[in-house]
Amino acid sequence: MRPIPLGAKGIFKLRVTPAHLANQFKDAMLPPVFATPMMIMAMENAALNAIRAYLDPGESAVGTAVDVRHLASPASTAAVSSSTSKRAMRRRRSAAAPTSAW
Repeated sequence: MRPIPLGAKGIFKLRVTPAHLANQFKDAMLPPVFATPMMIMAMENAALNAIRAYLDPGESAVGTAVDVRHLASPASTAAVSSSTSKRAMRRRRSAAAPTSAW
């Protein structure tokens, strides 16, 4: 892996469909809101996209910790997650990945 500069940015866009809603994952009685697991998946992909250019062939990355607060957002047509490299942690790089839906 090549050094990842602070401020490296990535984005991930998702067209939200009924399969991405909370009532498909936990309880059918839930309102049709964007599911937290889908939000975290978008965050993970944005973080990977932020560092992808610095990975060597055959390398990838995974998240090791997630600290998230998800205010239920209504079903929408698009969710966008962006990620910015914030600090280095030994061989790791941490990233902030806010997600918005509209």
